[in-house]
Amino acid sequence: MDKNIVIINGTGGAGKDTFVSFCSEVTNVLNVSTVDKVKEAAKILVGWNGEKDEVSRKLLVDLKQLSIAYNDYPTKYILQKAEEFKNSSDKLMFVHIREAEEIDKAKKLLNAKTLLITNPRVKLITSNDSDGKVNEYQYDYYIKNDGTLDDLKGKAIKFIEEL
Repeated sequence: MDKNIVIINGTGGAGKDTFVSFCSEVTNVLNVSTVDKVKEAAKILVGWNGEKDEVSRKLLVDLKQLSIAYNDYPTKYILQKAEEFKNSSDKLMFVHIREAEEIDKAKKLLNAKTLLITNPRVKLITSNDSDGKVNEYQYDYYIKNDGTLDDLKGKAIKFIEEL
């Protein structure tokens, strides 16, 4: 398998992290998000403790937008991680990004593919635009997480084979 970078998206609870975990059972994976550093800042600045409620999601979205406007640090961060990926033994890099314009930017900069994980059992989060508009982008790949964990694992294996 050649090295591949995949921008992954999906509403909260759709199964993105589980999918990435299954992929990491098959190949070496680097898993990063454009909100990794935003989460660190939220912990320091406002005492955020990792909640995934609506207020916390909005906080992270707002902080990310501020960091994009200030110096586009989320993009700088994933470019740094992509450079590390190039020089590592990892074969697959997942980059979690929610916003369509940020996905487009990263797709071009990283020569990446895009993937949407959907789960019909999970309600779309609409309290902020980043979560509410995840389905409004044309992705390269779509994985429907509508079965068992074994079904999702099978889809992860098939996805890696197709890459």
